[in-house]
Amino acid sequence: MKKWLLVSISLLLMFAAVGCSKSESVNSDGKKTITMWVHISDENEEGKVYKKRVEAFNKNYAPDNIKAKIEFIPRSGNGGGYEDKVNAALTTSTLPDVITLDGPNTAAYAKSGVIAPLDEYVKDQEDLLPSIKQQGTYKDKLYAIGVSESSVGIYYNKRMLQEAGVDLNTLPTVDNPWTWDQFLALCKTLKDKYDKPAIDMQLQSKDEMLTYALTPFVWSADGDIISKDGKKAEGVFNNKPTVEALTFIQTMLKEGYTTRTPVKQAFETEKYPMKFSGVWTVTDMKTNYQKVDYGVIPYPVSPKTKKLVSPSGSWQFAMTQTSENKEWAAKLVDWMTNKDSNVELSRTIAALPVRYSSEKVMAKEFSDQMNVFLKQLKETGHARPVTPAYPQVTRAFQQAIDDISFYDQNKDIQKVLDTHAKEMQSAIDKAN
Repeated sequence: MKKWLLVSISLLLMFAAVGCSKSESVNSDGKKTITMWVHISDENEEGKVYKKRVEAFNKNYAPDNIKAKIEFIPRSGNGGGYEDKVNAALTTSTLPDVITLDGPNTAAYAKSGVIAPLDEYVKDQEDLLPSIKQQGTYKDKLYAIGVSESSVGIYYNKRMLQEAGVDLNTLPTVDNPWTWDQFLALCKTLKDKYDKPAIDMQLQSKDEMLTYALTPFVWSADGDIISKDGKKAEGVFNNKPTVEALTFIQTMLKEGYTTRTPVKQAFETEKYPMKFSGVWTVTDMKTNYQKVDYGVIPYPVSPKTKKLVSPSGSWQFAMTQTSENKEWAAKLVDWMTNKDSNVELSRTIAALPVRYSSEKVMAKEFSDQMNVFLKQLKETGHARPVTPAYPQVTRAFQQAIDDISFYDQNKDIQKVLDTHAKEMQSAIDKAN
């Protein structure tokens, strides 16, 4: 999840009725084969876990004459590769039984008839975190289950904050978060001390990171990107709470507390005292910047609502509509996301659990930093909008952030939001 690049799913909507001509696959040894495609390399640490769990699946179900076969199809830098093969398979009805897909694309895959509901087959849904169920649900049906969870927080350099006179014991917690005003005051203290931006908020990003990381500010203000039923952006995205959230972000830029052009790896090399980033940065710090003594604090919250909201989301496993072995395909989806698989992955990479049962195990093993992310996710995690128009919605959101970051040219935030709300609404109307 280090980068949330947009998935091109335009072809998916062209094949709303996916053919079902694929024949059942049987091995030479008489075992029925369940095929699965994943979006990463088998040399990747995550890929190694998938391979190990498939081997365990095959061993467990050997008496049933079932064998799962995994194919690794790494995504390219621009999001191609894996998605290209999925799109090509749609035209020839050659999809496997199980595929992986990025969380925000659930609605498009479901509406297009690419993936099938899992409710009939997966019975332990109460063990799933609410954010995971929210992400994988479309029109009240569960279509996909996340392989892991994620979150974003504020990384801070303990030494640099202490040298600026900050008492670390007074820093915010998930149970007692700071307001935007309190956070602005901290940023001022740090900027005055070091004459540099206090934090890298990754506003230079041109991808999904902007939507993923910044939408919680809107939610905290009691706003939203689109309506709960997924039909409205106008009157929702361009409403007062979004103006308030983007005003906070613009203020961070105006005051020089953050920047659109940060020094590369500025937090990691102890040039900036803070960084706004995802849970995956824990792995980077552990691997490449072990000398940096750092902590993690949660999102600041709207001073009006005092409501802490954080992002969530991950890649997921789903069963394809064309699978002729849906019972076993669903069992494989369930297996790849069960407690054992979840714990194995969390122990291997900086991945948060998707189940309450695995969360209880990992909470005892995680570092202090990881447990801040875990607590924030468990108590405040919120999935991004589930809509077939998500690619257009997220692009409009990202452009709005980019626009308001040029605050000299775009002082009228309401005008910016009105423009992009219309773009979202047009896409939603076409998708629905």
